[in-house]
Amino acid sequence: QVQLVESGGGSVQPGGSLTLSCLASGRSFSSVTMGWFRQAPGQEREFVGCFRFGAGKTKYADSVKGRFTISGDNAEKTVYLQMSSLKPEDTAVYYCAADLYGRGSLVEGDYHYWGQGTQVTVSS
Repeated sequence: QVQLVESGGGSVQPGGSLTLSCLASGRSFSSVTMGWFRQAPGQEREFVGCFRFGAGKTKYADSVKGRFTISGDNAEKTVYLQMSSLKPEDTAVYYCAADLYGRGSLVEGDYHYWGQGTQVTVSS
């Protein structure tokens, strides 16, 4: 069984920064892809980015490229989402997810386990 716990959400002003963490437990994550998704009120959940443990490769949605950075610590089984130059449209519940097959997918259905989500609010 895999468990994912996000932390680090909160409120920030436009232009500010915030870092989310996702702590994983339950198995080896040496070849797992960890994804970040978000869901704004009244909208579908959307892909933000992903990080593959082992390869260290990342992918990002166009909407966050250049502003968000994903990194991971395999020993700590933790993946981070560093967000900068935040905009009001980044307001959402942010979820981390694990794809045990390490596919680096942008598709929500390819992820096997999900965290409970953490709220990020960008507002002046």
